[in-house]
Parts: sequence; structure tokens; C-alpha cells
Amino acid sequence: MQDKITYHWGDRHLQIVLGNRIAPRIKALYWGEFVLTLGMATVFLMQSLPMLTDVIHFVSGIGAAFLYALAAYRFLSRMMYREELWLDDEYMMVVSTTPFKRKVSKYSWDGIGPLHYAGKLMKTDHPLKGQCYDYFGFETQEQLIQNIHDEGNLYFNYEGFAVRFARGVYSWHAEEMVRIMKLFAGNNLRLAPEWKQLMQQTSYDMEGEA
Repeated sequence: MQDKITYHWGDRHLQIVLGNRIAPRIKALYWGEFVLTLGMATVFLMQSLPMLTDVIHFVSGIGAAFLYALAAYRFLSRMMYREELWLDDEYMMVVSTTPFKRKVSKYSWDGIGPLHYAGKLMKTDHPLKGQCYDYFGFETQEQLIQNIHDEGNLYFNYEGFAVRFARGVYSWHAEEMVRIMKLFAGNNLRLAPEWKQLMQQTSYDMEGEA
């Protein structure tokens, strides 16, 4: 279950807590990688016993310890990743947190380019998409691979570099989030042209559901 996006209004700031938005299928893949790496580490560990007999056993033991540490680091970093946005009169900050580090990136409104939505728009469809003979599920696999390597569905250019954030935030949530960001930031937040189409499409979908 993905965390709900929450909004906290202060006197002169807006905090947006995105939480951890990993899809269940991606979590299952992370679990699979974790178990597989632990299995490999255990094989190395069994072959290294007793560790003090010779150099080969000792090196195998070191390799097992490295694999255990690597598996734990990758698994916890992915599964417990959290993301927040802080907006005030001068800056927008992107805060990403794992059990091992906390990264705070601050961007001045003057240097932030128009906000874009990447989402699935950057993905080219597999040639077999929609075909009844796509027995091997190439389209589904391509979507999973893209989700695993997702760097964020929102981005803007800052000092010549693209800044991506909002992992796992797709159009139906991004539209609401951008409306609230715009409400706080006003003209400081500039929107790219695709937002007009996205917001019209979201409004149409909501009317259809009603």
C-alpha cells in the first residue's frame, strides 16, 4: 500500500510529505533480489568455514560478509526511502531520506525552470503492446524495469541540469500536488505546457466517474 501524500501548511512554508510510494510488484522484486543475494552470501559463508584454515576460506568469508552488507543496504535503502518537499518564499527543497543518509537539496525560485511531468511520457511503447500474441509479457516487463529505475516523475531544469523528484507520483496525484504547490508559490512556480492537458484530462476523468 502506497503512502498517502500529506500537506502541512506553516506560517510561511508548505511541507509536502510524499512518503514511500513503491508499487507492490516492485516491492516483490526487491524482496526477490534480497533473498537471492542472501542465498549467495550463505553459500560463500558455508564454503569459508572454518575461516582460519587458509587464505581461500578467509577470502570467502570476507566475500560473504560483503554480500550480506550489500543486500541489507540495497534492500533497506529502497524499501524505506522517503521523500519530502519544502516550499517557502525563497526556495524549494527536495528532501530524500533512507536509514543510511538524508539528502537535502535547496533550489532558489529564481533559478528553477518550468516544472515538467515525466511520468510515462518518456517511455516508448513496446512493439508488441496491445497484441494478443504478446505471450511473454514484454510490455509488462518493460514497465517494471522502468519503475525499478524511476528517478522521479516531476522535474525542472536548474543551472543547466535536470532535477527529478516525486518517485511513484503519477498524473492523478501529481495534478493535485501541483495545484497546491501553485496555490502556495504563485508565480514563483512556472508550469510546462503539458500540465494544461494533464489537468484537463484529470478533470474529465473525474467528471466521467461522477
